[in-house]
Order: sequence, then C-alpha cells, then structure tokens
Amino acid sequence: MTSPVADESAVDLHDGEGYTGPAQVRTDDVVVSVDADLRGAFQPLDGRFHWYGRVRSDSLAEATRPGGPLRTGAQVRLRTSYGESVARLSDPDPWGRFRVSGSGRPPFPWELHA
Repeated sequence: MTSPVADESAVDLHDGEGYTGPAQVRTDDVVVSVDADLRGAFQPLDGRFHWYGRVRSDSLAEATRPGGPLRTGAQVRLRTSYGESVARLSDPDPWGRFRVSGSGRPPFPWELHA
C-alpha cells in the first residue's frame, strides 16, 4: 500500500483530535489526491466516534462534474497515511471544498479523552 503522504512534516494532527494534510478519495474506479482537514468526536448517545471535515482538489472538482466518475452523496473511502475509512462525500461549499463524514474508526489517530 502506498501512502498519499509524501512529506510527514506537512501533517498536523491537532492534538490527537484531527488531521490536516494530504489524503486520497477512493472508489473502486477512481483515486483522487486531496488536501484534507478532518476532525471528530466520540458521541456518547450512540457510542460511536463521528468524524467529518473538508477535502479539496481541482481533480476532485473535475471528477464530480456532470458526467464525471464521482457523484456527491456517494460513499467513498478516505485514505491518509494513518488508515482508510468509509465516508460520505457531500456537495462542495462556496470555496470548492467537499464535506466528508463518517463514523467509527477515522482515517487519522485519535484518543478518547475522559
């Protein structure tokens, strides 16, 4: 497995509660390199870790245009050098960043803080 993170010094882990750095949005047919800014928190109501954030790249914007290989609302896999997790890809915001969200194990390290 190759890592999308070429320069580990470019990664910011936000004190164990998030991730900012390179990642990949993947499906069976498409792999797109993106810049990711991710956060998450444990939700005691359902007992799961919920993570979310924004991803951006010109290639991702192109892949989600009408007739492209990706659709907003699609289930994708988000990979960082720390792991890969299933995510939902949502519509872009006015700045061209796509929202991603998932639950369970995130694609970045995290610690449960008491």
